[in-house]
Amino acid sequence: MWIPPESPAELTTRLRPVPARHPVRTVGAVAAVVLGLGLIGGAVTGTWLTGDSSADTADSTTYAEVRSVWHSVPVDTLFPRTLKGDGAGPGGADRVWTRIAVAPDSGCAAALDPLLAKALEPVGCTRVLRATYTDTTASSVTTVGLVFTEADQKGMLALHNRFTTESLGERTDLMPRALPAQGTVAAGFGSDQRASWTIKVVTEAPVVVYAVSGFADGRTVADPQPADEAKVKGATSAPAQAGLGHEAIGIAERIEQGLRSAVGPQGAEKSR
Repeated sequence: MWIPPESPAELTTRLRPVPARHPVRTVGAVAAVVLGLGLIGGAVTGTWLTGDSSADTADSTTYAEVRSVWHSVPVDTLFPRTLKGDGAGPGGADRVWTRIAVAPDSGCAAALDPLLAKALEPVGCTRVLRATYTDTTASSVTTVGLVFTEADQKGMLALHNRFTTESLGERTDLMPRALPAQGTVAAGFGSDQRASWTIKVVTEAPVVVYAVSGFADGRTVADPQPADEAKVKGATSAPAQAGLGHEAIGIAERIEQGLRSAVGPQGAEKSR
């Protein structure tokens, strides 16, 4: 399997790899974090860690903990160098994706199209983290992003409801930006190359997860299609036929799972 080179822009001023820790210290640190979150957030923290969205209320301190967790989490944890997508492809085919670039952390204005940034204004953007992946054949490229917000659960729920009722995640003018990377197969991945996308407003934490996919050969896509539509059996659009809806959703889901895992071992167990 050919592995494409990764963009050297990976090391940034704030989003940087965290040095490896002594195993005993690591266990102690994880235990301290989990204990702290448990004391502060109680059952609500468990809701985020386990992915149980049935709780009606959320503790503001727990939201603050999740919002700032990316400061101390390694790049390779938030955006693993390799993602395994068992059964994530069309027809349940397995997928493996390789990271080829990580962007410096930024604000919404620099990372998102203006209309999408405006749609997220009610929850307040703090930082956006982005990375680009390619599949094992290097025929597709996908940019995935994590938008950390200032909102509490009520605000995130309101945004989720608005995206659902107004179908904002299906509007092409709210499609997330691609992250091109010179010297990689994503060098030509720009706005006109975006083919399929997904946006998920997480209600258990102040995070919006998105992914946008396209062809690695830089071809222009005249009619991009939301990932949910592109995944429908029998869909005949170019993005659907190429499995680009599966790429976007598969990568977005695994990055979200990785964020849950980064918060604590309970999240890791649930995301397996």
